[in-house]
Amino acid sequence: MRAQIDQLLSETLARYAAEHGVDESIDLNPQLERTRDPKHGDFTTNIALRLAKPLGRPPRELAAELSERIPESKLIAAVDVAGPGFINLTVAADAYLRQLSDLIEAGETYGRSEWGANRRVIVEYVSANPTGPLHVGHGRHAAYGASLSNILRATGHDVHEEYYVNDAGRQMDILTVSVWLRYLQALGEDIEFPQAAYQGEYVGRIARELHAQWEDRLARFDRTSLLKILTDPPDSGDVLLDRIIAAVRYGLGDTGFSVISNAARYAVLDDIREDLDEFGVRPDNWYSERSLTDGGALERALQRLNERDRLYVRDGAVWFKATEYGDEKDRVVVRENGATTYFASDIAYHYEKRTRGFDLLLDILGADHHGYVPRVRAGLQAMGEPGDSLEVRLVQFATLYRGKEKVQMSTRAGEFVTLRQLREEVGNDAARFFYVSRSYDQHLDFDLELAKAQSNDNPVYYVQYAHARVASLLKKMVSEGFSLTPASRSDLRCLTEPAEKELLVSLSRYPEVIHLAATNRAPTHVAQFLRTLAASFHSCYNAHRVLVSDDSLRNARVALARGVQQVLRNGLTLLGVSAPESM
Repeated sequence: MRAQIDQLLSETLARYAAEHGVDESIDLNPQLERTRDPKHGDFTTNIALRLAKPLGRPPRELAAELSERIPESKLIAAVDVAGPGFINLTVAADAYLRQLSDLIEAGETYGRSEWGANRRVIVEYVSANPTGPLHVGHGRHAAYGASLSNILRATGHDVHEEYYVNDAGRQMDILTVSVWLRYLQALGEDIEFPQAAYQGEYVGRIARELHAQWEDRLARFDRTSLLKILTDPPDSGDVLLDRIIAAVRYGLGDTGFSVISNAARYAVLDDIREDLDEFGVRPDNWYSERSLTDGGALERALQRLNERDRLYVRDGAVWFKATEYGDEKDRVVVRENGATTYFASDIAYHYEKRTRGFDLLLDILGADHHGYVPRVRAGLQAMGEPGDSLEVRLVQFATLYRGKEKVQMSTRAGEFVTLRQLREEVGNDAARFFYVSRSYDQHLDFDLELAKAQSNDNPVYYVQYAHARVASLLKKMVSEGFSLTPASRSDLRCLTEPAEKELLVSLSRYPEVIHLAATNRAPTHVAQFLRTLAASFHSCYNAHRVLVSDDSLRNARVALARGVQQVLRNGLTLLGVSAPESM
């Protein structure tokens, strides 16, 4: 409905501009908005206020002239000029009734559009290091990324979801030696396990599986130097780990070290995949960081930078001229020892995304990645790609509370609540809904007790109950002998109660909400809308009996209830939340 009125106004303005020779540089976008007070109509535009100065006209006078030029339409019942020059439009009652009929006919496609048609988007999200189970913070990224991907698809985008597996580098080495040290303990060796190593129970489980498969064959080398490091450790935990990594790698050799590393990586990744799958989050691709080197993408990216004269050598290292693209300093891409940096992998990965034909690279990262954005964008620009092809959304932290007690989370120490534990306690639906109930760029305090409550205070329960309530109503119709007869236009005109009109307006807003959620990358718009719609429905349902004896009124109210149910189901589906038939 909004799109149709917007088009009507745009055509009116275009005709006015052509007749009066309005400069093409002047913005003629009507910027239509919903009014806050229905007394002022349904929609309003400040176009006359914005055009008054460049056209040299009094705004209210211009508003009156433009209002008279808006052609008659079945959509609009009245056009009024208000205040200093606002143009208010009242939607015809029949237009809302037609929208309800269209909604019921469209079903699960209602609210969808082709706004983003022909635009390929790759959404990368979660991408947690495969060094341990997913925790509740990762869960917020997963819920946000999956919901946003659904919303972008609903607006016509060609969406590809990807998980970038950080399976190269020091953190994986730390996991490897953590598993190997637990493996030694499984062999019966009395060693001090470093506090800086990964402490979680999953490390011991992987070690026991290695022991069952390899017995003592991964410990058959002289470990004198290693035991000395463990019994006389340096003050720094990081230095200790680096020494252990070097000693284990030397003793096992690359082959033996890889056996442990791969076992740990596969075990953790399998757990992450299973966890996300059960959460309804299923990336189209799991992209290994190691494949950047194995597949040649890293080499190709550095070669392209070199060909475009964007690299130089200093102090034995290869540097990227990042400052030429607005970064605060140049960045090393190849260290003195010949090893490539994390930054080199990052820009190679994003360049590789572009070579796969994606128009928009949408990264969903943690709030601590502020500095990451200009660096990677600089890398893309240096390789000849548009800087605005990269869009990054930084998700704030999620804090879990059990009662009034804040639950601490530390992956290395193993003291954290996993996503799986959270899901088991509150359920997938509550977790998915709560994660997107607050804007991604705001801190989230996750209230466990509220998420489990079966009451109107629990937003997901409240929304799902509205859906189930309609299902129960439809079953009751059958049991009482009423037939589900499609409501005619004449029937729908019986919807005259203020609460019914409020529901009709809310239902008409749903396509706008989806468009807004896609534009702002904000699934929270959908969650908030569903809560408001559910509240309006419960209020209307409690005030006005649906299964009345009057056939026309009953058909109309049932149609309205079905419309509410369909929109609730459509919205919940986008958020990855179920729409139960009973509760």
